[in-house]
Amino acid sequence: MTVQANLRLLTYSQEIIDGQPIYVSSNSLPVKALNYEPAGHAFHDVVLKLLGYEDNEVSDDNEQTAEDAERKYAPSFDSYSSKGKKKSGGSTQQDHYALLGLSHLRYLATEEQIRKSYRETALKYHPDKQAALLLAEETEAAKQAKKDEIESHFKSIQEAYEVLIDPVKRRIYDSTDEFDDEIPTDCAVQDFFTVFGPAFMRNGRWSVNQSVPSLGDDKTPLKEVDDFYNFWYTFKSWREFPHADEFDLEQAESRDHKRWMERQNAKLTEKARKEENARIRTLVDNAYKRDPRIQRRKEEEKAEKQRKKEAKFLAKKLQEEEAIRLAEEEKRRKEEEEKRAAQVAQQQKKVKEKEKKLLRKERSRLRTLSGPVISQSLLDLSEENVENLCSSLDIEQLRNICDKMEGKTGMELAKVLWDAQESSHSDRKHQECNKTAQQNGSTAANVTIPLSNLQKKERPWSKDEIELLRKGMLKYPKGTSRRWEVISDYIGTQRSVEEILKATKTILLQKPDSAKAFDSFLEKRKPAQAIASPLSTREELVGESSKKPEDNVAINGNLDVPSVVQNVNNQTPSDSSANGIPSTSEQDDWSAIQERALVQALKTFPKETSQRWERVAAAIPGKTVNQCKKKFTSMKESFRNKKNAA
Repeated sequence: MTVQANLRLLTYSQEIIDGQPIYVSSNSLPVKALNYEPAGHAFHDVVLKLLGYEDNEVSDDNEQTAEDAERKYAPSFDSYSSKGKKKSGGSTQQDHYALLGLSHLRYLATEEQIRKSYRETALKYHPDKQAALLLAEETEAAKQAKKDEIESHFKSIQEAYEVLIDPVKRRIYDSTDEFDDEIPTDCAVQDFFTVFGPAFMRNGRWSVNQSVPSLGDDKTPLKEVDDFYNFWYTFKSWREFPHADEFDLEQAESRDHKRWMERQNAKLTEKARKEENARIRTLVDNAYKRDPRIQRRKEEEKAEKQRKKEAKFLAKKLQEEEAIRLAEEEKRRKEEEEKRAAQVAQQQKKVKEKEKKLLRKERSRLRTLSGPVISQSLLDLSEENVENLCSSLDIEQLRNICDKMEGKTGMELAKVLWDAQESSHSDRKHQECNKTAQQNGSTAANVTIPLSNLQKKERPWSKDEIELLRKGMLKYPKGTSRRWEVISDYIGTQRSVEEILKATKTILLQKPDSAKAFDSFLEKRKPAQAIASPLSTREELVGESSKKPEDNVAINGNLDVPSVVQNVNNQTPSDSSANGIPSTSEQDDWSAIQERALVQALKTFPKETSQRWERVAAAIPGKTVNQCKKKFTSMKESFRNKKNAA
């Protein structure tokens, strides 16, 4: 842009300085200028346009400048990736331990040793102590170079001390110090401790817990070996990875740029830390796989497992053999018992056959000896008498009689035979008397049998007992201790466990048939208690001359209940009174038998039974439905009054 000499630029005028307002013209509405300085590129551009001095070059330059400014002040994260990176080929890191004379100790050096070494080194290499070296130089340039070298060396010593005396800086420096990261992968069994021992000692320097256990030797107890591997499998390292940081935070152009660098450096550090943990884990895994002590233990455990397996198999085999042996012994024992039983049966059979043979022999002997007596008909003895003796006497008796008859003849022989016959008759009569007495005793016993049978016979289950049984089974489910005894106590009617078990399998599972309830009731009821008393009353009123066939049937206890009920219902009040049946006022009187019949009928026919009251009235001869309902109401009121009074 060319400079216009005749153009006076706007400056501080006297009017503005004195505070007098002036009015200027621009591309906008007129404004009032006060004590403000008119400045800025936009202001001067407007003034030049008003004066007619507009230059295209100036505008182009301004546009280019604005675009550059926009690009400059609108950074993106993509541009950060190429800015602020550390130089990989820079100066090498100085050895701080060597500068202080601690190369033989390095990370093992204590703080006191660092201080002492720094004092000695600082006194030795102080610039004031090195003045003699400057005098040895001839030229001024050489002296200046020597002086710079001495000062640089002393500054390096100070820097080394500052780094090593600070725990944080020293940890970072030790992390970047030279270290052998090599991990042994394979070795011979005899060289295990010489190969892996130094590796664990070398990596133990990074442990947070400095009481690092030793690998030991082949004779180390397994407890210490397990502790060693537990320590290394939970190894915690304090090692830092500053060399992994790719970006230098001091070169950040803005706060956002710095935060982005921190995030990138954190990612790289985390990656390096994971790689370090994987390296340590690989070292421990390789050692664990090749440790001869661990291998021996695994072999022992495997052998112990195999031994237990074989012992279990052997025990199972012995058990099976024992079971087979016991089965064979049981089979042999049964065979022997069957054999002995067969022998005993055979012997008994032989004995019986022998006895039968002896019996036939004695009978034949008796027939032979009694032949003369029968032929001569002495004492009216016949062959029938002899056969009766043969059939009624046993072997011993026959033998005794035959022995007595030996050597005798005539009347003496007949006398012996007659005495035997009389004795047989007396024995037979005695047996008949005993038999009659036994029969009489059995008859007397049979008279008492019904009572005992009634006692032993199972009592029928009432509706209340069945309901209590059903509730008890729900209240005391399966798994209850002594369940059936508890349910028996819950029912409270002295029911035994056997009765309860039988009832659960029969009564509770049986579906009630309401259609046959009335028929079963008529079959089971007692005619004498339910019917005889009302009809007998009618007989007394009518008399013996007015007895009907139905009355005779009732007296005999074989009344047809439906026919009687039908006859009673079909009679008019006049007929009933004429036949001797009490009137309506007289029928309100209930006997004890009728009340019991009413209670039994009400239990037999529950509420849900169809035509309940008709069936109840049919079960009580001489009573109508209304009378039964009225009696039921009066009984219920009486029961409530007694309950309230109690």
